[in-house]
Amino acid sequence: MNIETNEKLIKRNSRIAQVSMFAGLLALVAALIISFRYQELIWLSLIGMLLGLILSQIGIYYTNRWARRPRPDELLNRALKGLDNKYCLYHYKSPVSHLLIGPSGIWILSPRHQRGIMSFSKGRWRQKGGNLYLKLFAQEGIGRPDLEIAYEVEKMQKFLYDKLPDKTIPPINAALIFTNDNAVIQIDDTEKPPAITLHLKKLKDYLRKVAKGKPISMEIVNNLQRILSDRPQVY
Repeated sequence: MNIETNEKLIKRNSRIAQVSMFAGLLALVAALIISFRYQELIWLSLIGMLLGLILSQIGIYYTNRWARRPRPDELLNRALKGLDNKYCLYHYKSPVSHLLIGPSGIWILSPRHQRGIMSFSKGRWRQKGGNLYLKLFAQEGIGRPDLEIAYEVEKMQKFLYDKLPDKTIPPINAALIFTNDNAVIQIDDTEKPPAITLHLKKLKDYLRKVAKGKPISMEIVNNLQRILSDRPQVY
């Protein structure tokens, strides 16, 4: 498998993660000192706490994606190791963060690091488990991956429409992938999530199965990979 990664973007955003976390901690400590020593400035302490929490959440967002090792791109690289050279995995070098193109088709990969029980019902993914401390200071909630994935699919469709001469866009698939060993996926057979939902450990076997069942033509694969490889990096 070939891998193309925007290392410059990773380095920049990793730095943002470090600065945001440090600044958030500094603001919280300053707010605490003010609340004890200068009680007449309680309003300033409240502002410092709010600023500290905001900066901490920004730091958590960037840390989980860019600074914490192994990073999402590294986890995907490991999980998909062994796929042949007909596949190419793009990290931060396309309109979406993680894109795989190969015999199994076009795949937008959306990794999630959350732990706990993940389920899907009534059009929404839900997370059970974890604790308040993790959700406030170490781990994001699952959010709305359905909306994020739909947006990424739309971006990819628009990009390919502009690049392909005949304007014929191959099907674009999406997979919501949980990378945490403590993540448990529980989805009833009657439910139909808008994206394939599975654990990272099962991703490679699933893609191989898809490639055997409904392979995309290598002419299309080669054309798409040429388009992506020629595309300048996005910073």
